[in-house]
Amino acid sequence: MTQPQTPRPAAPTAPAQPSEPSVPSVLFVCVHNAGRSQMAAAFLTSLAGGRVQVRSAGSEPAEAVNPAVVRAMTEAGIDISHEVPKVLTTEAVQASEVVITMGCGDTCPFFPGKRYLDWELPDPAGGGVDAVRPIRDEIEQRIRGLLAELDIPVHA
Repeated sequence: MTQPQTPRPAAPTAPAQPSEPSVPSVLFVCVHNAGRSQMAAAFLTSLAGGRVQVRSAGSEPAEAVNPAVVRAMTEAGIDISHEVPKVLTTEAVQASEVVITMGCGDTCPFFPGKRYLDWELPDPAGGGVDAVRPIRDEIEQRIRGLLAELDIPVHA
């Protein structure tokens, strides 16, 4: 007859490692991805200091970023001359926690569980740098507000 076995004590487990804080992801969408969404993405990238995953796209992307927008952002100390308008994909929306639209209307896919914001801003298309500056400045203020909402300090 065999003896009943005494249960062994469980092996010690490693102490729980603090999980790395999740990095929020934000997608900016406008029709051409040549102005407003490019400025917003550039400001968020710059001011968040790598603490936010940033995307931008357009429902009907232009061939190039608006030159007046590039110039206005250069004046603000941010070079977006290398940026290229990108097409809005379902995957980009699915991969983002916050989706900020800027005049794309119904063309942006909707997924439950995402936070959607609509920033009504004038379209800088066809305007010179003088017309772009106030839009740029408004976008910067909204980005600073978004960072505060996300509890992410502004990167100096």
